[in-house]
Amino acid sequence: MSLNKCLIGAHTSTAGGLHNALLEGVTIGATTIQMFTTNQKQWKGRILTDDIINLWKKTVDETGINRVMSHDSYLINLGSPNEEMLIKSRQAFQEEIKRCIDLDLTFLNFHPGASLDCEASHCLDKIIESILLNERLLEKSELVILLEATAGQGSSVGHRFEQLAHIIEGVGKKVRLGVCIDTCHIFAAGYDIRTPEAWDKTLKEFDKVVGLEHLYAFHVNDSAKPFASRVDRHANLGEGLIGWDSFKFLMTDPRTRSLPKYLETPGGVPHWTIEIQKLKELADPV
Repeated sequence: MSLNKCLIGAHTSTAGGLHNALLEGVTIGATTIQMFTTNQKQWKGRILTDDIINLWKKTVDETGINRVMSHDSYLINLGSPNEEMLIKSRQAFQEEIKRCIDLDLTFLNFHPGASLDCEASHCLDKIIESILLNERLLEKSELVILLEATAGQGSSVGHRFEQLAHIIEGVGKKVRLGVCIDTCHIFAAGYDIRTPEAWDKTLKEFDKVVGLEHLYAFHVNDSAKPFASRVDRHANLGEGLIGWDSFKFLMTDPRTRSLPKYLETPGGVPHWTIEIQKLKELADPV
């Protein structure tokens, strides 16, 4: 695969303006990026003025970075059993969708939710209901919203392929909905990806349960915590318990090589520059 066709990037900073996430992407050699469109730790979202939107689109054209993904706020829980929290989450999710549409983003990635003190099945059904509230908003948009596979920490749902499949089946074709696999998360959730053989087994299981046609993107992270620990702790590539063989597979297997990949590893720009270059080399060795 040609290096300039590799869709690799990281979660870059919007400090000083949304367009700066694109400029930081250029500095690390990225061809795609993930970002927050607003402060992920506050309920009150950023208002996008025409000037912000126009500068963003101008910078997209100038940098050539595409397939941009937004990561939704960590506060949002679309399956919350608490009515007040559910209302706030649904409102914030809708506002995020609107920002993504205004910016012509490709993906909106979000953690499905947490069941807290209710049954997981009830939480999953609430998530389906929450997503479907945005059917009309999304019907004329190309935006794809992505369920992020979780590590299963605490009461979070989405750590089993069956749970992701349940949400996708519940939403049906009413909304463009897919999956973003986080390598650290699924490893911690109990899906082995340390070797090509393990990856093949895991992808076949995903295809059987969810369907590979629903897999749109990857978060590429090593894991600081052991296999099946259900603890989410990212590590730099090759410095965790997953290892480089796993990431080489991602960059070369026909089922995964062309899908966009976003680093969320520690250390920021200096590490991302090295990791992106290494991933490109794995995709197209000299």
